[in-house]
Amino acid sequence: MTLLGGQARTEAGELADLIAAAVTGCPDVAGLTQIPGAPVATYLPGRTVSGVAVRAGEVEVCVVARYGLPLPEIAAQVREAVAPLVPGRMVNVVIADITAVTQTRGSPNG
Repeated sequence: MTLLGGQARTEAGELADLIAAAVTGCPDVAGLTQIPGAPVATYLPGRTVSGVAVRAGEVEVCVVARYGLPLPEIAAQVREAVAPLVPGRMVNVVIADITAVTQTRGSPNG
């Protein structure tokens, strides 16, 4: 694990938050998640951004997909949302689960 100085941690935290917002804004992503035994997270003082790992040369996101589209298309959707935030970094997408629950945007629960 690489220890980051204060400024680098702040930047990683802000970037992790922006990535989390972009990913959860994808229509076929139900949310961010973790895989037991293989955590994907950005650890910051006092908090953790779960489901988003910001590293020097790459970003990894771990998501729950909505049932419907083929999984490679959902992964591409996530990469497309994240890529502008991390130019020059590889974006790895882990689809850890699929939910059959469908909700329409704008509904009270979705």
